[in-house]
Amino acid sequence: MHIVTVGLNHKTAPVEVREKLSFAGTRRELGLQRLKALPHLQEAVILSTCNRTEIYAATEDLPGARQSIAVFLNEVQQGVETRLERYLYNFYDLEAVQHLFVVASGLDSMILGEPQILGQVKEALAVAQEKKTVLAYLSKLFQHSVEAGKRVRTETEIGQNAVSISYAAVELARKIFGALEGKVVLIVGAGKMSELTVKNLREHGASAILVANRTYERACQLARDFSGEPVAFEALGETLQKADIVISSTGAPHLVIHYDMVQEVMRARRNRSLFLVDIAVPRDIDPRVNQMDNVYLYNIDDLHSVVETNLQRREQQVKRAELIISEELMNFSNWWSSRQVVPLIRALRDRGDGIRRQELEKLFSRCPDLDEKGKKQVASMTQAIVNKLLHDPVVFLKQAANDGQRAKYLEVMPELFGLDMAKIAQDANAREAASEPTKVLEPVRAPEKANLSLAERAKGGPLC
Repeated sequence: MHIVTVGLNHKTAPVEVREKLSFAGTRRELGLQRLKALPHLQEAVILSTCNRTEIYAATEDLPGARQSIAVFLNEVQQGVETRLERYLYNFYDLEAVQHLFVVASGLDSMILGEPQILGQVKEALAVAQEKKTVLAYLSKLFQHSVEAGKRVRTETEIGQNAVSISYAAVELARKIFGALEGKVVLIVGAGKMSELTVKNLREHGASAILVANRTYERACQLARDFSGEPVAFEALGETLQKADIVISSTGAPHLVIHYDMVQEVMRARRNRSLFLVDIAVPRDIDPRVNQMDNVYLYNIDDLHSVVETNLQRREQQVKRAELIISEELMNFSNWWSSRQVVPLIRALRDRGDGIRRQELEKLFSRCPDLDEKGKKQVASMTQAIVNKLLHDPVVFLKQAANDGQRAKYLEVMPELFGLDMAKIAQDANAREAASEPTKVLEPVRAPEKANLSLAERAKGGPLC
């Protein structure tokens, strides 16, 4: 069995192409049903996010599967006239496994280390399991990828430190206040960045939202979006006394929050901490207020600096993440190699047992006086002979699988023992189809690195 990945992402395709190949809700379910019916595909999973669409398949025929998936993607695209081949990349076997591990770990995301992708990988597997388009191979692959992603997130700091302006503001606020539960946020102006920032602050516990804007109707509209309260722009000084966090993003050509205003506010607040984020250009808040005790002012450049520093910190964690992925890749490779020789071992044992039974029937027909006890003794002896004869070949096959020599012996052993590989594969697929997909992942740690270097993996370019 082979694994193939065909897809496109933000590196290889523009958004106008990606959006036409988005699979969400019932569209993904219908897509899985179509993939299941395609020739050459035994299993299929669709991983679809705003930045990527990837089809993962288990197959006995790599070229046929790749072609079937490419035709499928060209047929289901919504309104894109051009052929997709120029945007698609392909990964096979261990490269496909490694690619999914890298994706699940957030190393292939537009924002390095972003956390949403791990949940999206889990969801892709869950939908495929519900639609019964996965069996042992892809179930195990996706569960291993989740394990790899979890290890990267828990054993490195690649997911820590904010790398967006809005999250940087939240991070700074949490450093100042500790917890944000119960804090009051004042939005001054109605800029998009202010909306994103206050949304993130709200998600981290900030409670009351006050909105001040020169156009009161716009303040009312924005307040409704955050279940907040509109306030008069003219009463800005009085409103500042109630706020703990202020986010200002107006289009005014001059300062909106002056030094004297903040000085008076801090006296009324009895020097209780005030956190100000000035995202406006030109600036809304007098930079001199940062000199006051317990007043913390950050502008757009400060936030960009925080983001840049945090991004560098994340990039420093990539090497450690790559080591974890290499370990998990070896774990999966060992399982996969062993799994590949199981049908051959089963066929070998069936062949030996079949010959044994045939010879026993001949013997018993020629010896009608042999009683049941004697028959059992002869049968037991022949079973022991077959087991001992096959013991060394079976052990050798298992070792060869983990030593990377599986392909060579998969060709030689059937010829030596007169086995039909086509029938072996057919029987194995039938057993897979009749069994439940693997539900529990039992990772085994490997201290060594996998041979496949992450630095050598494809960088997302077309591989047509």
